Amino acid sequence: LDMARTLTASRALQRLRSSSSAVKNKLRRQTLYQKEKLNRNKEKKERKKKRNEEAKKMGDQAPPKEVPKTLENTRVAEETTVDPEDLETLQDEKTDEMASYFDRLTAPKVLIISITKTSLKTNIFIRELSLCIPNSEVRLRRNVPLKKLIPEAMKRSFTDVLVVNEDRKQPNGLLHIHLPNGPTAHFKLTNFRRGYDIKGHGRVTSHQPEVVLNNFCTRVGHTVARMFAALFPHDPQFQGRRVVTFHNQRDFIFFRHHRFNYFNNGCVCSWTVCGDVYSASFGTSDNHTHTHKQLN
Repeated sequence: LDMARTLTASRALQRLRSSSSAVKNKLRRQTLYQKEKLNRNKEKKERKKKRNEEAKKMGDQAPPKEVPKTLENTRVAEETTVDPEDLETLQDEKTDEMASYFDRLTAPKVLIISITKTSLKTNIFIRELSLCIPNSEVRLRRNVPLKKLIPEAMKRSFTDVLVVNEDRKQPNGLLHIHLPNGPTAHFKLTNFRRGYDIKGHGRVTSHQPEVVLNNFCTRVGHTVARMFAALFPHDPQFQGRRVVTFHNQRDFIFFRHHRFNYFNNGCVCSWTVCGDVYSASFGTSDNHTHTHKQLN
């Protein structure tokens, strides 16, 4: 049955292309193509309606609905997927570079810097990043190379360094260096949108946010998630209703900063965007505090 439907759809599309491609006039060809496309969609809706009516008449004996093919359910399983409760994973967490943070031996202190000259949008991005991450400081670069800046940051008890890069007056890169012994990760920023450009945006409060790390299942993703978690304080203040979300999907990390609102004695919940919205793709990683050549 599936093969017959596929052949029918492919033949209909082939007839549609052949009938419209024979017309030499571009406007007439486009008009004919649109009409035939509308007719094809109409026939498709009628077939779907007919199938639904037949399934309703058959009741429990109706065949199950077909599951559409998507990128998620057709993706090949990742071989490096790890179980968070696995003994080997738990042992690695006790000995990795972020173990001191999760053992509450160190408190996060983040230094945010940029390249030498930054545009207005990059400065806004840095400001929103500092408001999102508590206990963070923004410092000017002043033509100081990272090889000299990192030792100074270590002397002043900074645990992480975030370097923002820009291209064509748009923030396009983020270098995350965990001190003192790494690791270092570089991310490419895309789909950047300011929080003030979003309708109904809210203001950021001084409460410590709750951090949500979703779908970091691979070994590298597990390390990256722990790096993100080490940027924020240990104990979130839930009364502030601030949530910072890092969602990993299709090799992209989607960042959202929300604040929840409750109505009708907690029966209705809504959320308000508090900061910038962007996505990041993981580029390179290093187990040390090596600097990136393009950001020096």
